[in-house]
Amino acid sequence: MPEGLSANEAGKEFNELVSRAREQATSHRHARSIAIVEAVLLSVVTLVAAWSGFSAAKWSTESGLELSHASTARTKANRAYQGSLTIRTLDAAGFNAWFTAYLQDDKTAEKVAQKRFRPGYDIAFQAWLATDPFTNASAPKGPQYMPQYKPPGAAEARRLDHEADALFGQGERAATNSDEYVRVTVILASVLFIVGISSQFPISAVRYGLVALGGALLVFGAVEILQLPGPPS
Repeated sequence: MPEGLSANEAGKEFNELVSRAREQATSHRHARSIAIVEAVLLSVVTLVAAWSGFSAAKWSTESGLELSHASTARTKANRAYQGSLTIRTLDAAGFNAWFTAYLQDDKTAEKVAQKRFRPGYDIAFQAWLATDPFTNASAPKGPQYMPQYKPPGAAEARRLDHEADALFGQGERAATNSDEYVRVTVILASVLFIVGISSQFPISAVRYGLVALGGALLVFGAVEILQLPGPPS
């Protein structure tokens, strides 16, 4: 029997070897290409995730500061309001002394009581007397019901209350921004996981699928970040 391969068989064997070599070269190029894509995707995701985490931390700090300022303003408002209540009480005590003297028709006591009025209260008192309260049924009940009556601290308390409300709202919005950035960071972390495990699969189709999923999530996260306000300075 003749030994070796015939020319026809040798040609077929050579063609099979060339085909396998080409397949291996193509597979190697695909593996190298997808490895490059994975490396680029991981690099981009890492940078975007770092920015998102930084923004979340900055907004969280901003929220804490705004809420702290709101608490301070609220405390000052309460202090100013309590001060105005004290002045109201003193004004009422002075008016009661004057009114008692008026009922007793003690003119000297009336004058003494009136001299003890605060300048601001005396303005409201004189305006109240001008309404003829003892004969006019529609007159205000007392000087404290007059528009001229403005006890010190009352306006400041209202201003500080409005300031505290505004600061609290800013703190809530900052906290919401921080939460949104945290949510995006979690999405980006899932991209790192998906792309990271893709290299463990020998099947190229699976790797391409995982990379495509990771890329889609990266785009989604990037769009979410673009819709959020940047970190506070």
